[in-house]
Amino acid sequence: MGLFSVDGCALVGMVHLKALPGSPGWEGNLDVVERDALRDAAALLEGGCHALIVENMGDAPYLKGAVYPETLAAMTRIAREVVRLGLPTGLQLLAGANRQALAAAHAAGAHFIRVEGFAYAHVADEGWIEACAGPLLRARSSIGAELSIWADVQKKHSAHAVTADLSMEELAHGHAFCGADALIVTGSRTGAKTAPADVEAAQAAGLPVVVGSGVDLQDARDLAQTASALIVGSALKVDGHWRNPVDPERLRAISQAMCN
Repeated sequence: MGLFSVDGCALVGMVHLKALPGSPGWEGNLDVVERDALRDAAALLEGGCHALIVENMGDAPYLKGAVYPETLAAMTRIAREVVRLGLPTGLQLLAGANRQALAAAHAAGAHFIRVEGFAYAHVADEGWIEACAGPLLRARSSIGAELSIWADVQKKHSAHAVTADLSMEELAHGHAFCGADALIVTGSRTGAKTAPADVEAAQAAGLPVVVGSGVDLQDARDLAQTASALIVGSALKVDGHWRNPVDPERLRAISQAMCN
């Protein structure tokens, strides 16, 4: 099952924002944050990405379940400009600020949101994350937002002992039952490999399965044979670090590997 009318696996590039207003690393100039975001988004577009995700990665350490109004306003402003570039665009607001991500994405004209804690619960470094499918889908309906929900299954940077008695296949079915439109599987942290067995197990739920961490040149070809999309962040940046600008050579190499 494809995404975005792409024949085969889609390449989804990450637009990692520098610190936004309201976060500890905020440096006071939103124009610079927007400039750098649009630079990276344009490079990802030119390099062959099929979609983008805008994320407030620079806001660490994250709040749990919400962001400040100034952060939300800044995210909405920048996301709107990224959407104008013409690629399908998603939003994620860390950590678990899913209701606000829905509002920002709707206002910005985006196409989907990445949601942690959609179904079941887990412990993240921000604390206990509750499931949000019920209120989130009611909010989507109430505001008339035509946005897809890409739900993380066993979210990275988290402990999942509370659901350890459930297999990946069972978790995937649970997320599908709760109304997710696509499932994201990851490794244990940013940059950690995603197990191909987890991708295959999640596909039993019948939804598009997206690889959400650890994709690099070595495994992009193999993962592209099974997943509906690959979300790639650090591996497309200069020196493989998410804080750096997009590296066109890295992007070209991974894009070509997915097609071979």
